[in-house]
Amino acid sequence: MRRTGPWTRCPAGAEDTGPVIDPAPPPLASAALAAFLADTERPTPYLVLDPGVVADRYVEVTAAFPDAGVLYAVKACPEPAVLRRLAGLGSGFDVASPAEVRLCLEAGADPAVLCYGNPARSRADVAAAHAAGVRRFVTDSRGDLADLIANAPDSSVLVRVLVDDSGSATPFFGKFGAAEAEAVELLRGARAAGLRAEGVAFHVGSQQVRPGTYRDAVRQALRVAGAAGVRRAVLDVGGGFPVAYRSPVLPPAAFGAAVREAVEGAVRAGMVDAVRLLCEPGRVLVAEAGVLRTRVLRASWRPGVDHRRWVYLDAGRYQGLAETENEAIAYPLRVPGRAGPSGPVVLAGPTCDGDDVLYRRTPYMLPLALRAGDAVDILHAGAYTSSYSSVGFNGFGPLAVHVL
Repeated sequence: MRRTGPWTRCPAGAEDTGPVIDPAPPPLASAALAAFLADTERPTPYLVLDPGVVADRYVEVTAAFPDAGVLYAVKACPEPAVLRRLAGLGSGFDVASPAEVRLCLEAGADPAVLCYGNPARSRADVAAAHAAGVRRFVTDSRGDLADLIANAPDSSVLVRVLVDDSGSATPFFGKFGAAEAEAVELLRGARAAGLRAEGVAFHVGSQQVRPGTYRDAVRQALRVAGAAGVRRAVLDVGGGFPVAYRSPVLPPAAFGAAVREAVEGAVRAGMVDAVRLLCEPGRVLVAEAGVLRTRVLRASWRPGVDHRRWVYLDAGRYQGLAETENEAIAYPLRVPGRAGPSGPVVLAGPTCDGDDVLYRRTPYMLPLALRAGDAVDILHAGAYTSSYSSVGFNGFGPLAVHVL
């Protein structure tokens, strides 16, 4: 029996909560994951994924955004089995490279449901995607628009608007998005060049916990569309929908309601006449579907260095846990087979890189009985782990992935 999601634990009306210190680990998302993890002899580290959980989360997100087209953010977890399951459910895909285009087509996706959302690309990338049948692109600069005009002449264009992303765990810091006045000019330029200027897009950062940030971004983006004369606008609200790692978060429905409220307000205010929504969930669909099993290499007291034990795992920053950089994502942990009193720890990876420390500031408690060879499960690890794993830094191989 699968859970329906962790979101009901969030207090009604809350938009942001502080960190929860040492909460009890959540239950595994499916019985299939539990059965697979019961085999304690399988070599570690590895990620195990249950696409059935992805399908459950997809249903929840589509219910939260009932009138929106869903474009799964492939970068979150590009495993072919996940892509096949989502394609079978009717999902579209947000792609960022010709390689991701190929993965989606091989999974059975129609190129008509692909959106090339990464505006940092070469002319050759544009031409390759166009040749593969992609006809929707997101842009945010005059140089990229010129490449689209030359290499994707019959395509639809969304202009990405620079919006506030406060409230996210990993903001973009202005890497993407055009300021309002420039975004208006880009839409006008696309239309003048014969492209279909469909509308606007934005992204409010990953693991965004504030529905109000989406609300404000919708108003800003539709203001741009209206100023550019796009009266019946496509609006891509991006992704970033949060997952309850060690702190509760609001459900997808809360974010869907904030978006709908802002869209309806913009139409009433006469900014635009009508809006067709797109959204790009990634993390929220796949995080809970994955568990990263590691083993303890060593648990050491380090007198004169730290009052806490240092626990070194056989997976770290370079074996899929890149989102622990700056301790942005605090994964829940599960230690099967060990109980009893716990004490504070620093968690580190296996490489000789000094940056390969997962959690030094974020409080974690692990059993005092923990020993070398014990399993430590990193939960909600289906997103941004296998896709971030290095191919062999320091001699450690890429993360093994098992799909149920």
